[in-house]
Amino acid sequence: MKLRPHHALCAQFFVGKWYSEQFVNHMYRMLAELNREGTLVTLTDECDESCTACPNNRSGSCETAAKVAAIDHRVMEALNLKPGNVLHWKDLCALARREIIEPGRLSELCADCEWIGVCCG
Repeated sequence: MKLRPHHALCAQFFVGKWYSEQFVNHMYRMLAELNREGTLVTLTDECDESCTACPNNRSGSCETAAKVAAIDHRVMEALNLKPGNVLHWKDLCALARREIIEPGRLSELCADCEWIGVCCG
């Protein structure tokens, strides 16, 4: 499954609130698939699977592309990853927890994200 790097952070804090019903249902299905044993993800710097139901997705283009690309870049840099890297979902989540969440770097890397209060609140 293709995945934007910052979604490895978002998925760990997803609670299904404040989003459209369509997006929430899609995320729950996607997370169930990701959490199956051995699921591989390919990092991308374009719209990914979670973006398909996002209200900011306009025919495959993100309305907030520049902001999202900057967050993705910061996350990839922090994790020493790049687009095209393939890894197990559970390993990506563990790496994100170890390098970003546990050291308290969310507010630094995701400062311009409108949902930062969900993760750091």
